[in-house]
Amino acid sequence: MPAVTVWLRGDHLVRHRGPLARRPDEPLLLIEAESFARKLPYHPHKLTLVFTAMRQFRDAVRESGRSVHYRQVETFAEGLTAHFEAHPDDHLVTTEPQADGARERIEGLVGDAGGTVDFVPDERFLCSPDQFDEWAGDGRYRHEDFYRFMRRETGYLMTDGDPVGGEWNYDDQNRETPPEGWEPADPPTFEYDETTEETAAWVQETFAGSYDDRPYGGDWADPEAFRWPVTRRQAVRALGHFISHRLADFGPYQDAMRGEEWAMSHSLLSTSLNLGLLLPEEVIERAIGAYEDGTAPLNSVEGFVRQVLGWREFLRHVYRREMPELATANQLDADEQLPELYWTGDTDMACLSDVVEGVRRRGYSHHIERLMILANFGLVYGVEPAQLNRWFHAGYVDAAHWVTTPNVVEMGLYGAGVFATKPYASSANYVDKMSDYCSGCPYYKTKTTGEGACPFNALYWDFLDRNEASLRSNHRMGLMYSHVDNKDEEEWDAIRERAEAIRTMASDGEL
Repeated sequence: MPAVTVWLRGDHLVRHRGPLARRPDEPLLLIEAESFARKLPYHPHKLTLVFTAMRQFRDAVRESGRSVHYRQVETFAEGLTAHFEAHPDDHLVTTEPQADGARERIEGLVGDAGGTVDFVPDERFLCSPDQFDEWAGDGRYRHEDFYRFMRRETGYLMTDGDPVGGEWNYDDQNRETPPEGWEPADPPTFEYDETTEETAAWVQETFAGSYDDRPYGGDWADPEAFRWPVTRRQAVRALGHFISHRLADFGPYQDAMRGEEWAMSHSLLSTSLNLGLLLPEEVIERAIGAYEDGTAPLNSVEGFVRQVLGWREFLRHVYRREMPELATANQLDADEQLPELYWTGDTDMACLSDVVEGVRRRGYSHHIERLMILANFGLVYGVEPAQLNRWFHAGYVDAAHWVTTPNVVEMGLYGAGVFATKPYASSANYVDKMSDYCSGCPYYKTKTTGEGACPFNALYWDFLDRNEASLRSNHRMGLMYSHVDNKDEEEWDAIRERAEAIRTMASDGEL
């Protein structure tokens, strides 16, 4: 029998489940590959997060008495070659990867290094591939149906086969804007040890220069101090902070935006979930416990459970089944280049400037800013979906290809039509309703054409106009096209002229 080593990649840092737990007497292999970190101009906080979490995980496993082989190399190929040179009779066991084609690439790398590898299920999720495939069959994906399926399968927020409270979701209670004077709890902060501080400095020194190559655009200048959990202990503390201080207000204000409140009452747990520092059932059960003990209302708890149990699991499997075509999907034939302002934040549009600046400084913005500011602008502007997807993947601390691709290409830019039932396009009216941005913006939210008109307005109508052949027959677009029909040709000429002027200004860096 060959010796067995458990190989965990940097987004599978799970000790008490999966192959590390099931093989308690076998060593662990971790490989830091610098070339992987240079594939895109990743935000320094994202690289600090991943590399620090790996190093902290290494130290924690070693302290438990387990042997750890830690390779710091240029490429995964070098790390695997070094491992098998030192352990020629070894056999690797690793988790099934999420990224499209990754299993085949891993098998090739291990084989070229002279070794063998087996894959085991990824236990960072609650719905297995077989479960999802049986549910989905060959039909169209519908998130609401899947979410109800998962509620029934797990029993979460269920009583005698029915949803707790009598409703499956409480969206109608979760679209409020905070009253004047409302302030969310401050996000949690953490005291970092020498390993974290040294890794952050190493990331800046090692990878900052690669941003100058600008393969897809600009750099992430002058970010704020790093602030994300990098250990299991810190992640559990972040979960406790959310449950105690933020969950109650999460539901009603989850779609609201405020310029001075980058986190609002969002959980900020996505990085910990995606790295494996937290598991989905523990965050779901803590949230449900808060409802049961009366410290959080049902609409907030259900809204959070839907994000973790529904949307996160749903996206993982849509990605698995629809790749590789999903990555390059572009059913609306959008062909505009991603404006440089996504990298620089240099625009007079208050909403877009603030959200981009938040990504530059923190590698983060919450979900409604991603969908209804960043993706919405890209959609009505006509950005090629793959370009915006690369930007999201590079810029966000919680981004992984299986996350960004269905969220950006499909949900945000309506690129494939595999689960989105309509494009999420909106004018300034939505931004004004859900945020405080318009009151301080030099652009006029009520003006569509002419100088000073909000770019969202002309681009919105231009989007409907130029995609009419594809969208008019969509039953969810009927009201929008009834308004299209009410505009005369003179108004359309002005809209098209303004939309073209906006694209020119954006291209020239003058928006």
